[in-house]
Amino acid sequence: MIRLLAGAATLYAGICVLAFLMQRRLLYFPAHMAEEVALSRAARLGLSPWRDERGTLRGWRAALGGPIRARLLVLHGNAGSALDRAYYPAALVPHGLEVILLEYPGYGARPGAPSLEALSSAAAEAIGSLAAEGPEPVWLLGESLGSGVAARAVALRPGVVQALLLVTPFARLTDVVRTHYPFLPSFLLRDRYAPVSDLAGFDGPAFVLIAGQDEVVSAGQGRLLFEALRGPKRLVVQEGATHNGLDLRPSLPLWREVVAFLLRPGG
Repeated sequence: MIRLLAGAATLYAGICVLAFLMQRRLLYFPAHMAEEVALSRAARLGLSPWRDERGTLRGWRAALGGPIRARLLVLHGNAGSALDRAYYPAALVPHGLEVILLEYPGYGARPGAPSLEALSSAAAEAIGSLAAEGPEPVWLLGESLGSGVAARAVALRPGVVQALLLVTPFARLTDVVRTHYPFLPSFLLRDRYAPVSDLAGFDGPAFVLIAGQDEVVSAGQGRLLFEALRGPKRLVVQEGATHNGLDLRPSLPLWREVVAFLLRPGG
């Protein structure tokens, strides 16, 4: 019996070590591409490259013909690349927003490796750059894991971001991981995204969109975060939708509602 228990303990310890070493491969699923490929694809989507002062490609901008009501920085989920989110510019540019798709370090054609620090630092730097461009308000759209990136960036740049649009967000990544891997101790998690804590000081308007049948982060996680938000807020639940099955068609009245609320949350 003792030998059996020792063997089981050794196996469990091995699983924990493997999970610790492999966790970022389980959390981040970037699509990689050469810069030339990314530029060609972006051109077909009507997007222009956005570079930092060092010339590094850090994202994509959608042209806006008229006055800018707000600059919206999109922080995408953990899979694919920023170019996979062209539906956000298609939906929101017609409502007067300049939409900027941030690419994460280690995603698309951007060099680097993904981590909480790398992604949130890139987002905070991008927020600073956009705020310096003019008086127009800076908004963030955080999608899934991007809601954690957005929350941490808000904490890193207090008072700069005026509004949030959170799509399938979560409250704490430790709770999400515990749901999927209940046998693993939470202290093994290195990238501890915690929007419910990072947004504790944010009192701007927030629009939250939840998938009622979310099998990845659960609708309960989104509701928990929504309840914790201090400022004006609105919740929309697509009851039958799964995590990757939200209806985000650009023609939906939803987008007009989002922009109207974030611009004038009181009326």
